Amino acid sequence: MVIGGGDTGTDCVGSSIRLGCKASSRSKFSRSRRWNARLTTLGPNGPRPSKVDYGREEAAAKQGADPRTYLTTVKKFIGNAEGAVKELVTVQIKWDKNEKGQFVPVELPGTEKTIPADLVLLAMGFVGPEQGIMDELKLERDARTNIKAEHEKYTTNLKGIFAAGDCRRGQSLVVWAINEGRGAAREADRFLMGSTDLP
Repeated sequence: MVIGGGDTGTDCVGSSIRLGCKASSRSKFSRSRRWNARLTTLGPNGPRPSKVDYGREEAAAKQGADPRTYLTTVKKFIGNAEGAVKELVTVQIKWDKNEKGQFVPVELPGTEKTIPADLVLLAMGFVGPEQGIMDELKLERDARTNIKAEHEKYTTNLKGIFAAGDCRRGQSLVVWAINEGRGAAREADRFLMGSTDLP
């Protein structure tokens, strides 16, 4: 079972298929606001087919069906006597506005299901860096709870502490993390040595 529907989720589905997953691998889109697995938001030319990535294409070709399940979330993991997962309890949801006007998931009564699972891969979206170390070090944060650090300098409010990648810019691509990691290394080298030869 793959929980999450982004790029990491499709990588998990594709890898599972290639490694010989026997049963259907499902991708649970617990936070998706797509109402239909086949159609996305209406555009100027009418409905557009939803994107199908390579992992889902492989799953459909090998197992005979699109592995995605929409508007469903996992409520509980059930383990066996050895402590390994054996089942998941899921429930369907709908999106409604709360008292603040924000869209929130609301469970649909009577839609709970218990599904067998030998392995669960969590491929859920990044919701921000862990706050504990930021609290401990008293690092400043931006409006999205990321570490506040100067662009291309990677310097935080604490001298000698640098931040780069997802913890600074938010959820992004691995190529940005690599780029920012190199940039932060350059600035740390400059801080420690007084100059740098790093690109």
